[in-house]
Amino acid sequence: MSSVFSPRYTITERLLTNIKQINILVENLNHRNFPKVVQFEFEKTAREVSSFASTSIEGNPLPLTEVKKILKSTPHHLRDSEREVINYNQVLADLNDKIKKEGVSLSIPLILTIQKGVTSGLLPKQESGHFRKSPVVVNDPRTGKIVFIPPDETDIKALMGDLLNYISKKRKATDHLILAGIFHKQMVLIHPFSDGNGRTARLATKVLLAEMGLNTFNLFSFENYYNRNVSRYFQMVGEQGDYYELERKVNFTPWLEYFTEGIIENLATSRRRSKPTHQLPAKNPGLCQSARFDPRSRLRQACEARQAHPGLRFQETG
Repeated sequence: MSSVFSPRYTITERLLTNIKQINILVENLNHRNFPKVVQFEFEKTAREVSSFASTSIEGNPLPLTEVKKILKSTPHHLRDSEREVINYNQVLADLNDKIKKEGVSLSIPLILTIQKGVTSGLLPKQESGHFRKSPVVVNDPRTGKIVFIPPDETDIKALMGDLLNYISKKRKATDHLILAGIFHKQMVLIHPFSDGNGRTARLATKVLLAEMGLNTFNLFSFENYYNRNVSRYFQMVGEQGDYYELERKVNFTPWLEYFTEGIIENLATSRRRSKPTHQLPAKNPGLCQSARFDPRSRLRQACEARQAHPGLRFQETG
């Protein structure tokens, strides 16, 4: 196993443009103020759609209308499909409350807690809230053939620790949207759990974005973007082959472009459906960001520089 995680990606024109567009949309939304009842409705809708979409990605058959009914009135005797939805919604609500009250910091214990929450009552206790202790494979759902072999269970703790160390070390030098995208894909590739990997990775990515300043919990569901074309999501976030043969070859660029496009689509939809009551004071952090978010990010400045000087070329690895 390689000791240092160093992802390969290129800051393409498309990626630069995406990140600039995200910053423009965030600035626009954060200059709007909403009554508490409207913000409550945003959060409720975002949780419902996220709970539906993220479990649907993994094969849950319940339609959105049924998910809304279940979340409004929990059945006494839950089927596994219903419990999946209830679990995901509860973890979303718990994380959102923590972000509002005390903030959160992505860590191994928090990731384990998230997985324990989404798999509660669905897995044996020794597999819920713990990294896997046996090998797994990823199959093509259409053919049943093995398409990806994740790393050995003995390497999981080190690989996850290495990933979080990379995120921590790069926070000041790399755009936060790029870091969140890298985290999402790499965690899916590590596949640290016997089940619940996708749901946990998507929730952990939302936590990371909120921690770094872009809070999507109370605004939109980027899970729904993935769910509208699940095959494309799996194609973009996954890889084919053996993890150890691919770990130095994976190109994160296509995924980062796709990841940022999903955020753009959701922010644009949120802007269209929101009607501001009045402009916010300049120091108010706004609906979808914390006070730490810097709308003039390093990458946005690079984008503006590139527009002023078309000959400039940007490339970055790890």
